[in-house]
Amino acid sequence: MSKPKLFFDLETTGVDKAVDKIVEIAIVRFDGDKRYEFQTYINPEMPIPASATEIHGITNEMVADKPTISQLAKKLHNIFNGCDLHGYNSNSFDIPFLALQLEKSGYPLDLSEVLFIDACVIFKRQYERTLTAALKEYCNEEHDGAHGAMADVEATIKVLDAQKNRHFDADLLDVDLARYCNYDKPRADISGNFAFDDNGEYILNFGKHKGQKAKDCKPYLQWMNGQDFMSDTKAIIAKFL
Repeated sequence: MSKPKLFFDLETTGVDKAVDKIVEIAIVRFDGDKRYEFQTYINPEMPIPASATEIHGITNEMVADKPTISQLAKKLHNIFNGCDLHGYNSNSFDIPFLALQLEKSGYPLDLSEVLFIDACVIFKRQYERTLTAALKEYCNEEHDGAHGAMADVEATIKVLDAQKNRHFDADLLDVDLARYCNYDKPRADISGNFAFDDNGEYILNFGKHKGQKAKDCKPYLQWMNGQDFMSDTKAIIAKFL
């Protein structure tokens, strides 16, 4: 039985997963033909930089009386649990960002059997464009609500549906589409700190040792083990230490 399909988008105080926080989340979840929507601003418990407000339009006043991520964590965990995840640039940003926030709040997501399907990766592999350009290319629509979380979710649903119709066979399985969204490789860890080489061995996917086999970088892995990485990344590190 196929899992529910969940589309989501985050707006944040910045792009650093270790220090920045979520200020808005929008979700559309499909359980068969049943559609569920959820959207809320989130109090990040830190000032929203002016540079971030310029992008998404969310101010400190707009989130002052909203719930924190810790207060929402249980609800979000229940919504996300057991769903295949879809988004735009979600593989590299939204999924690891949210997963880390929920883990820190005591509600880690089990994403080991979850498919990640990213319309941005598909578009980049075809055209190298933004979500706004993708909506224009695939749907001939203007993205008037760009950087509003629910508007971005709705645009992503339209774009991904059009991408499936244009680029792939009608009988394409989501598991194959998810692999395509990871550039034809299996997923190593949620945050993308590790990847697999052509022989299926773990390699580092960031920093000065990017591309090197993990087993050959034990001093670096020792350093990583003392940092604030997610538990699945730590589990890979433990394989080699």
